[in-house]
Amino acid sequence: MTATHSLDGRTRLNLLLLASCQALGQAANTMMFAATALSVVTFYADRELATLPVTLQHLGVMLWVFPAALLMQRMGRPFGFRTGSVFGMAGAAIVGSGLYTASFVLMCLGGVVLGYAVASLHMYRFAAVELVPPSYRAKAISWVTAGGVVAGLIGPPLVRITHDQWMPIYLATYAAMAGLHIVVFVVMGFIRFPAPDAARVPAAAAAAPAEPPRPLLRIAAQPRFLAAVASAMVAYGVMSFLMTASPLAIVGCGFAHAEAHWVIFLHVMGMFVPSFFTGNLITRYGTVPVMAAGILLLLAGVAAGLGGLSEWHFRAALTLNGIGWNFLFVGATTLVTTCYRPNERGKVQALNDFLVFGTTATASFLAGLLQERIGWFMLNWFALVLMGVAVLAVGWLHLQQRRASAPA
Repeated sequence: MTATHSLDGRTRLNLLLLASCQALGQAANTMMFAATALSVVTFYADRELATLPVTLQHLGVMLWVFPAALLMQRMGRPFGFRTGSVFGMAGAAIVGSGLYTASFVLMCLGGVVLGYAVASLHMYRFAAVELVPPSYRAKAISWVTAGGVVAGLIGPPLVRITHDQWMPIYLATYAAMAGLHIVVFVVMGFIRFPAPDAARVPAAAAAAPAEPPRPLLRIAAQPRFLAAVASAMVAYGVMSFLMTASPLAIVGCGFAHAEAHWVIFLHVMGMFVPSFFTGNLITRYGTVPVMAAGILLLLAGVAAGLGGLSEWHFRAALTLNGIGWNFLFVGATTLVTTCYRPNERGKVQALNDFLVFGTTATASFLAGLLQERIGWFMLNWFALVLMGVAVLAVGWLHLQQRRASAPA
């Protein structure tokens, strides 16, 4: 973290404020994951569809990510991010109204609206890159992602505190979610972002005439981009698959709702605490070794999930799952940022998140369905199939690095 001393004070403040917005926005998102399936089953008989509002939130990310990214490209990050906060307030209010009126359809609609807020939230990591010199790319992504640590300290405890404060249960939770988005809206106004299309580039590049943007398909056809996106898809898919199903599995095993909230807290800590040093690990050892370590940790989490159904099996499985997600996802995001030029960033970032959250939407929908039909153990076996894709992608990247370093 000492490397931040070479950054000016305004840049450090921008990163701190962006990390704070990440913390609050991610806390609201964590509350959606922790509360929704359990609140749906209080009035809706078909438990197999309990995760559908969360699934539709991921689908909403897919629907909104291109409009959100292009809006930011045209109007700037502050306007785009604050628009996301407005959607977050509205989405939380709609989900809460659906719970209050026992309307499953309304809760699903709220999930779609919240998708815009989540699409904006996940662009914070790309915005962090634009605030710093190129040599700080991995560290900036990691530091802003580290805001999720505070999300873990805020989100699950807020669910525990609020879930039974109003009737029906979890209604106060959705009100608290809306409050967090209001705070993000206010804080975002104090961050100074570069002007649209003025992402920070080296001085020599800035002095040269800008090259015209390449077609999106040409950019996406780069093998490195394909490998990075495939790894990010697996990281988020496996994480969402097991996290979304875990509250249902935990309560289904006879444990209290508080245990499900505790496991989600440990999972979120696993996701974001490593961000304090993931960027330094990438700088020291390289992106591919850190991504490979992420795959091994995800495998260890699956092994813990298959080991039994005690509280500690769930805690270990979801904690390791979170740490593995962090290593694989931060590494993949760092790779993606090396695949485009500043005037291409909007469409490439949107394509990346469209593919990632398409996988996430599918995974979260299958999570509730398969949890009810085949159980927790088979869910973990299914996760292994997804991880095979990441093994192939990271293995290919390793071979490419070896070939590039081999003497001619």
